[in-house]
Order: sequence, then structure tokens, then C-alpha cells
Amino acid sequence: MTATVDIRRAEDRAQTKISWLDSKHSFSFGSHYEPENTHHGLLLVNNDDIVAPAAGFDTHPHRDMEIVTWVLRGSLVHQDSTGHSGVIYPGLAQRMSAGRGILHSEKNDSWTLTGSEEHSEPVHFVQMWVVPDESGLAPGYQQCEIDDELLRGGLVTIASGMREYRDQSAIAIANKSAALHGARLSAGHSVELPSAPYLHLFVARGEVTLEGAGALHEGDAVRFTGSGGQRVTATTAAEILLWEMHANLSAA
Repeated sequence: MTATVDIRRAEDRAQTKISWLDSKHSFSFGSHYEPENTHHGLLLVNNDDIVAPAAGFDTHPHRDMEIVTWVLRGSLVHQDSTGHSGVIYPGLAQRMSAGRGILHSEKNDSWTLTGSEEHSEPVHFVQMWVVPDESGLAPGYQQCEIDDELLRGGLVTIASGMREYRDQSAIAIANKSAALHGARLSAGHSVELPSAPYLHLFVARGEVTLEGAGALHEGDAVRFTGSGGQRVTATTAAEILLWEMHANLSAA
């Protein structure tokens, strides 16, 4: 496999912008179809979403997809047809397995009271979809809080189906060839990328530099093939999400 480093800039993403939603898509999504941009490795969706207060996605179906949600700011209320419900907030890893079919909703119901005034804020989150190893699995749900100090100590495995990370991962996904890592980096701190046939690096917040490639800004992404070992160094306080994948969609 030829090693490649493909930088995708934030401003080049397709965007869905309506009254209550500002969603930026790293891959083809909904009406934004690009036949040459449907996935990388096993990752089909990397949506960078901001949802206005008291708004969100009404109940809708999914099937045969592992959906991982990572909140950057605010809080997101989840409800699904298997009876699971809860509030997702920064540092809480959440996975929904759509399996043979599930209905769910996601709403921004976050609000706080200060004295006699009510304040609400948008919720900002990244939602990522990977295919499961098998179709028709039972729907499922899992969430787990990751300690802030751990996230600030380097790459932490947020979600994985890989045997290598079984004892380290906060949540599990039904794909034995994929793992999601994350890190919160202070300016000057760095992490080394693992080696894998496919990597997808997303700068969720802040700015970093990628060894050998230069500056990456908030919303930028990098698709690696046959690569790894590069260092990512924060130039401001930053948060990164990294998919490590040992198969691609056509071979999954």
C-alpha cells in the first residue's frame, strides 16, 4: 500500500445550514453526494454539528451502523426505541448500534439558571459512523465517562472493537478492525499517531501542526493510508479525534 497523506480543509466540507442546524460533512451525506468522497477506510460519516437550543433531530431510523457521538460543548439528549435515554456531554463517550433497526432522537435541551434568568447554549458535537462486521445485529447502546485528566494525558481509546484495545476502550463497537482515539492537548504538547493501513485525523477544536505537513486548523482533517508515526503538536489548546482502521469498506 502506497503511503499517502491527504489534507482536507474545513472550508471545503459540504454544509447543511438551516435555522436550527449548522452541520459540516467530511464525507457524502444526505443531499451532498460526491461519488469520490463516500468514505475513508471504514469511516462513512464524520459530521461536525451545531444544534440550536430547544431544537434537534426528531425521531428517525437507522440500520446496520455503529454510531459514535462525541460532544465538544453543551449537552445532547438521546432517546431511542430500545428504551435508552440520557444526556451526552463533553467527556462522555456514547455509542448506538443500529443493528437490524432502531429509532432515535437527539435534542439540545441544555439550559442553566442564573438567578432568575434562563440561559441556553448551542450544543456542538461530532457524530461518526462506521459499518459493523455483521448486518442484522441486535440494536444496542453504551456510554462511559472518560476522566478529563486522562484525556489530557495523550491519545485515549474512546471506542473500539479491536482486540488490542479491548481493556483500554471506554466503549465497544461491533467492528474488529476499527478504533477511535481522542486527546485534549495544551499548546506545545504532542502525540504520536499509530501506524495503520487507514487513519483519519480530525481537528475538533483549536490548532495543531502535523509533522511533515504543517498547520491544521479547527475543522481540518487528514486521511492517511499506509502511514503512521507522525507527531501532532498543538499550537493552541486543541482537541483531536483519530480513527485507526485496519480494513477498508470494500474489504470489510
